[in-house]
Amino acid sequence: MGNTSSMLTQYDIEEVQEHCNNTFSQQEIVSLYQRFCQLDRNGCGFISADEFMSVPEFAVNPLSQRLLRMLDGLNFKEFVAFLSAFSSRASLQQKVEFIFKVYDSDGNGKVTFNEMLDILRDLTGQFISEQQREEVLTQVLEEAGYAKDSLLVQADFMKILGNSSLKMEVEVPVD
Repeated sequence: MGNTSSMLTQYDIEEVQEHCNNTFSQQEIVSLYQRFCQLDRNGCGFISADEFMSVPEFAVNPLSQRLLRMLDGLNFKEFVAFLSAFSSRASLQQKVEFIFKVYDSDGNGKVTFNEMLDILRDLTGQFISEQQREEVLTQVLEEAGYAKDSLLVQADFMKILGNSSLKMEVEVPVD
């Protein structure tokens, strides 16, 4: 499974399916493997940041640099696990865990006001001022029962996002 010239066995498919909590069908895993092999241009069994940036939709994503920290050097199994958060079969918990990892830029298990502000800055660019960003973020936190100096953990994200109808879905084309 590590070398892109190899084929997936039934065992490999089932192992990957189990690793991603059955968020993808076996057919989808085969399609994802074909896409992984296309991205892994040097055939080493891992996808580099440069290879990810060759995907136009990824390259233009305002969060691409943050996502690259999570993606660089993924093997196929990790690649599928990463994408599983975007499956229609992923649980709300899986989606919130993914979002939390994007916000937790230093990986310490806590998200600060400044980390949230950085994400908001990435998403809004020059469309709103820094003061407007801070005001919006402060208001959102206060409405959720948190102060500007709160350190949010994953359970806080679940509390805030748990009542939303979070849509993070991509369709995996099956040949």
